[in-house]
Amino acid sequence: MPEKKSNTPNRRQFLTGAAGGALLASAVNPAAVLAAAKENQAPNVADWSRYLGDGVVENPYGVPSEYEAHVVRRTVEWLTATRESSICFTPLQDLHGFITPNGLCFERHHGGVAHVNPDDFQLMVHGMVDKPLIFSLEDLKRFPAENKFHFLECAANSGMEWHGAQLNSVQYTNGMIHCVQYTGVSLRTLLNECGVSSKGKWLHVEGGDSAGMNRSLPMDKALDDCMVAYAMNGEMLRPENGYPLRLVVPGWEGNLWIKWLRRIEVGDQPWHAREETAKYTDLMPTGKARRFTWVMEPKSIITSPSPEKPVLQKGVQNITGLAWSGQGKVKRVDISVDGGKNWRPAKLHGPIMEKCMTRFSYEWDWNGNPALLESRAIDDTGYVQPTIKQLREIRGAESIYHNNSIQTWHVNEKGVVDNVQTR
Repeated sequence: MPEKKSNTPNRRQFLTGAAGGALLASAVNPAAVLAAAKENQAPNVADWSRYLGDGVVENPYGVPSEYEAHVVRRTVEWLTATRESSICFTPLQDLHGFITPNGLCFERHHGGVAHVNPDDFQLMVHGMVDKPLIFSLEDLKRFPAENKFHFLECAANSGMEWHGAQLNSVQYTNGMIHCVQYTGVSLRTLLNECGVSSKGKWLHVEGGDSAGMNRSLPMDKALDDCMVAYAMNGEMLRPENGYPLRLVVPGWEGNLWIKWLRRIEVGDQPWHAREETAKYTDLMPTGKARRFTWVMEPKSIITSPSPEKPVLQKGVQNITGLAWSGQGKVKRVDISVDGGKNWRPAKLHGPIMEKCMTRFSYEWDWNGNPALLESRAIDDTGYVQPTIKQLREIRGAESIYHNNSIQTWHVNEKGVVDNVQTR
């Protein structure tokens, strides 16, 4: 039996307390399956087939089935001092395919959700440009639109796991991520409209929330693949995701994806150089720091089986999960059922796109013996997802950022799944 780390005093209280109840509610409940009404099951005619259902105006904006009410974002109450500067987590264990529904996309705020009247909204572009401009939302919609699928991951995703297995949940360990289709205007197009000076090497991007969230962005990245988005998954951005405008920085950490975007200033260096350096560093064991660690390196996670999705019976199981890389495309995902001793290739489900989530699956015949489930992603640069031990040997464990290590799930003889670290 692998040894579990228990150096976080709140872990067991969390799993058995109120938040734990919400967590367990998201798992499959065998008792609920046994309690199903037999009279509604084949070959009988079910009750819902005997009467008329809701009319077409009952739900002007569609909502999920009442039987899917457990599929929601959740937060960890003790993670931050206030809810206005906190995080909620995507229920990865309940997603299908690679797209995250808008109502389930994780949130990270620094001053709470800003509620912006689109009629009052304006985006200002100025600084080292030939022609400073102010754009209304309607102005932006008149530019040629782009539609791109990308994942957005917080740099602190899996951050609590640096010191050992902590929270017994795929949602809480890996849920600071979502993947949607963004619609908007290429940032390059807007900058060209303003005429950027040849000396302009950096952008200062600023949000309109109460925190005045702002970051520095290199010009090379801005001109490469960034966009300003006003819609996601076919509808306008939701308030918690930056309505009416946010910055999209494909493959780079989420704190650069400024929401409620109101101002872009072109300059020749990062703004507030000392502060900016601190924002983009990861402390190393030597006392030195990795600077400008923007890219989210290849990562994968098995979402089922997982702590929320136990193995209910012996026989063939569909191991499934998600993989992504901020460096390019996912080229391969390998699966191990013995803690990394042996690996087998998983099936990748298309479409496979750059800086986008990819769904994978693998058929596993479980004989009822304990198992250690792992996945590892390999992208088209050749980068192989590392173990937590490999990461610690190079980067130590003083950071809470950029933990893209292999996740291990322990399956016991009863099919219960636990978060463990074995290597």
